[in-house]
Amino acid sequence: MPDVINGLMQDPTPQLEAAFQAIADRKMRELPFYRPQIPVRACGFQRFEQQWVGSMLTPWMLSLLVLPGPGETWQRRAVGEKLALRLPCGDVRFSVGEIDGCGQYLAASLMSPVDKHLTAEQMLDLAENSVRMALSLPVADASAPANPGRRALFRLPQRS
Repeated sequence: MPDVINGLMQDPTPQLEAAFQAIADRKMRELPFYRPQIPVRACGFQRFEQQWVGSMLTPWMLSLLVLPGPGETWQRRAVGEKLALRLPCGDVRFSVGEIDGCGQYLAASLMSPVDKHLTAEQMLDLAENSVRMALSLPVADASAPANPGRRALFRLPQRS
């Protein structure tokens, strides 16, 4: 297995939806927390700081995902390894995941399992809004120290 992960040139939405749908079909349908009314949907994927950022909604979870963008190279990490990334909304703790068809990604769980009282429409709205909120700058105190620069916000720490 290569030591690096090369960035995805195109929006990862179709690959993510196919990969997570395959998991839903093979492994998840019989589990008690599976919500069949909730679709498998990659929501709001966009480039931020040269990475792909969006949310992944499935009948069992909602997560914020980050994948490498065009021209980016990530160091391969152990699945389950934890990383904290600074997004405009603040520091977010991610875990390394890997899935056939998409490679490695970072995931921050937003809801697992999916709330059984929410409809598909409500969950889709929540998934879309989660991405917007994660990438929105918070209202800040004008007397606070200056921002170190947008490129510095989204650096993955290198392993030694």
